[in-house]
Amino acid sequence: MWRETYKANSFYDFDYTLLRWKFDPLSHLDRVERWVDVPVKLEGEQHIVRVQSYGTITEPYFEVIGDSIESKPQLLHHIEDLFQWDKDLNKVHEHFLETNLEQLFLAHPGTPIVKDFHLFDCLMKVIIHQQLNMKFAHTLSTRFVHQFGTQKNGVWFYPTASQVAEIPYDSLRKLQFSQRKAEYVVDTSRKIVEGELNLEELAKQSDEDVMKQLTKVRGIGPWTAENWLMFGLGRDDLLPKADIGIQNALKFYFQLDNKPTMEQMTKWSQEWNPYRSYASLTLWRSIEG
Repeated sequence: MWRETYKANSFYDFDYTLLRWKFDPLSHLDRVERWVDVPVKLEGEQHIVRVQSYGTITEPYFEVIGDSIESKPQLLHHIEDLFQWDKDLNKVHEHFLETNLEQLFLAHPGTPIVKDFHLFDCLMKVIIHQQLNMKFAHTLSTRFVHQFGTQKNGVWFYPTASQVAEIPYDSLRKLQFSQRKAEYVVDTSRKIVEGELNLEELAKQSDEDVMKQLTKVRGIGPWTAENWLMFGLGRDDLLPKADIGIQNALKFYFQLDNKPTMEQMTKWSQEWNPYRSYASLTLWRSIEG
């Protein structure tokens, strides 16, 4: 067992990250005690790393608690990459105070990009969630992990690509997957196992190149690729215009009678570059209750 203390480079709303993770029944966290247990897979081994917050939005600091001395450097690297405490959210905040989203960012300061725990897990999640309402989407991904993943000390781990590649389509159909969604999940995993799709290499490429390559895969459209870029890689400049939540948040914020058009969203978002992901997250946050 080991412990390390971190301080974020700028203000950081950790309580919001817990709220967003709380939407996912697979998360193991406590919003009152302000901690989350992160499932980490390293070279075939499963580790649990607890991240505990003790600070405030303006003075954020954290304690990271790990279960393996031998794997400490790799686990710390994974956590640092996941939480992105080095990002300057003050700079992002100041940028938006000069845009048409000024009031939104004044109401919700310090919103960080909330990344999923692993690249493959995130890709499975966004494929499962595409074209579903949030409640049923989480129901489906929870069934998937409970059936094919593993649990350790109360923390759930997604199945590996090799495990998913061997799942019969009918086994997913029994969980209420559509035939097509079952095929997308299994066939994409097979491409990863066969080396046709390398997520670690893909993660090093530009947003445009990732979009081009991912959308060539059957069952992965722009919405899915954009969400993987944002929540898998933590990229700064993504705005999924086709997302219903984004559209509803903009309708509410700009007090429109109808949902905004693609043209309107494109025009408004010109001011948000190069931080459109933070606009997306803060817009979602504004309607999450």
